[in-house]
Amino acid sequence: MADRFLYLLARALIAGLQMLPLPLVARLGRGLGALVHLLDARHRKVVLKNLHLCFGKEKSAAELRAIARENFRRIGENFACAVKTAGMPWSKLRHYCEFSNPEVLMPAPDEPGSQSRVVAIGHFGNFELYARLGEVVPGFVTATTYRGLRQPSLNRLLQNLREKSGCHFFERRTDGAALRAAMQQSRLILGLLVDQHAGDNGLMIPFFGVPCSTINAPAVFALRYHCPLFTGFCYRTGLGRWRLETGDRIPTHRDGKPRPIADITLDISHAFETAVRRDPANWFWVHNRWKAWDKLQAQTPAPPAASPAPAPPAATTETPG
Repeated sequence: MADRFLYLLARALIAGLQMLPLPLVARLGRGLGALVHLLDARHRKVVLKNLHLCFGKEKSAAELRAIARENFRRIGENFACAVKTAGMPWSKLRHYCEFSNPEVLMPAPDEPGSQSRVVAIGHFGNFELYARLGEVVPGFVTATTYRGLRQPSLNRLLQNLREKSGCHFFERRTDGAALRAAMQQSRLILGLLVDQHAGDNGLMIPFFGVPCSTINAPAVFALRYHCPLFTGFCYRTGLGRWRLETGDRIPTHRDGKPRPIADITLDISHAFETAVRRDPANWFWVHNRWKAWDKLQAQTPAPPAASPAPAPPAATTETPG
């Protein structure tokens, strides 16, 4: 019964947002984000904790609070607009988003005809727009992975919405064979979200100087399938407007030999830090990215208390004689 209610609610919400003009959807999303910032103390605390960890030595407490407020508004705007833009034809959507330097993804004349690309992406701006990258890179189709929801009807509703973009979606737990075949046979631009806590299987890579469990999938895929590797970021340029930028190619080999996966992943992490610093409110700060570090700190025993210093000898008033 609860699953049915969630499905009907989501369906009504999607239908309602898709009927409205995009600028109005963006304003509604920002208003909802501001309300959540006011009411959701738990996530507000997470955001401020993360911001202090990364910018505490560079920005004042007032500046961090202002970034947090804007971050909640941006998240609301991005999620509401993602629902709207998923169903928009490219002929209309192209007036609200631009792709900067997509030509770096184009193949060189001597490349194999089926060679794909891997793009490490994160929760920056309306990141769902990367599903439209195939519109500006001729000869390629976009693809990504996802983790299905436990509610089948709700999962199907969201996937039907996402697939309107023309992007191919592969479920991480069940579509591994299909993804491997596609990587070998098709010209894919595979976008992989890599900026969340990776659990016990991740690599401990510094992000803003603090170690955190990091997804290494972009490096693994690029090496396994001999694909060029890039980063990609979505920046907000105005109300309901975005620019998507493809970063420089990240080297996967040195002197003809594969680089260590940890080194490649560290390069990705550095690129992500640069993108966050460029527009701090644009990233998904509500996620506990440094969970592994918090756990490690909690397990580290506190240093023993220092022994009290011995008292100085009592002064004497006697004179020698």
